[in-house]
Amino acid sequence: MLTLGVNIDHVATIRQARRTIEPDPIAAAVLAELGGADGITVHLREDRRHIQDRDVRLLRETVRTHLNLEMAPTEEMVSIALEIKPDYVTLVPEKREEITTEGGLNILADRDRYSQIVDRLQNADIPVSWFIDSDRAQIEAAAQTKAKFIELHTGQYAEANGESEREKELKILAEGCEFALSLGLRVNAGHGLTYWNVYPVGCIAGMEELNIGHTIVSRAVLVGMERAVREMKLAMQGKL
Repeated sequence: MLTLGVNIDHVATIRQARRTIEPDPIAAAVLAELGGADGITVHLREDRRHIQDRDVRLLRETVRTHLNLEMAPTEEMVSIALEIKPDYVTLVPEKREEITTEGGLNILADRDRYSQIVDRLQNADIPVSWFIDSDRAQIEAAAQTKAKFIELHTGQYAEANGESEREKELKILAEGCEFALSLGLRVNAGHGLTYWNVYPVGCIAGMEELNIGHTIVSRAVLVGMERAVREMKLAMQGKL
């Protein structure tokens, strides 16, 4: 059954705009779970532009579903993950100048070091996922690191212009998912998914979880977090 991981980064973005204490992403996570979230996702960035170390530590104590920690494959972040012990880690690319994550991580660029990171985390019982593009070489490299999951980057699908372009990108995602499953990987997806484009991705055979943040937080500002999450669950089923 397809599940929903709710990314609450942008609740923290609103808080950090004023360097104040509200809105609290911990409270947002509680409400997201009450609305039906199957997991909570946060990205602890190196520049701490939204989620803070304090948030991750408190979320580890309060999340009742599962906590997915997105992070760059750096020594600092590995040390934090080993201390906090999220339910799993998603390794993502990161650039200081980007507004949000742009594209998947290139595992081939540093596969030996990345494999060592996977070993360290998984030896500590923290399953690892790679956030990558739906590219056979990257998917194969992910499998070679012995990670448990991949998360397919859906940005190109989300940004496609016109039905034919969307169908093309959807096919690329479906083929990537099928190939990953054949290699023994579990498959999630995310980035740029909204209430209006999520259903076709959710229909891809073998897709396990969708990680969605910005569109849910945007709706939550107007209708509340619980309702926004409930409506996303309906959208994932084509019922909204």
